[in-house]
Amino acid sequence: MKRGKPMTNMVWKRNEVESPCVQICVVHPTERICTGCYRSLDEISRWSKMDASERAEIMEDLPSRKPRLAKRRGGRAARVKNS
Repeated sequence: MKRGKPMTNMVWKRNEVESPCVQICVVHPTERICTGCYRSLDEISRWSKMDASERAEIMEDLPSRKPRLAKRRGGRAARVKNS
C-alpha cells in the first residue's frame, strides 16, 4: 500500500489580505476599537465576508488609529496619586 504525504505538510495559501489580528483582543472603552489590531467591532465581525479591496482599505487606515488610544489616566494609580 502506497502512502502519501501527511496532511500536516500541506500548506494552504489564499490570495487575500490577511487579518491584522495580533490576539490581543481588548476593546478601548471610549474609542470602541481593538487595542491590538485597531479595528472596530464591526470590521472584526465582517472581516471574513469583506472583499480584498475593502480589507486593504482598512489595513491602510489602521496605523492612523493608534494615536487615538492614548493611555488612560484613571483607575487605581490615579486614585492613589490623588489621595
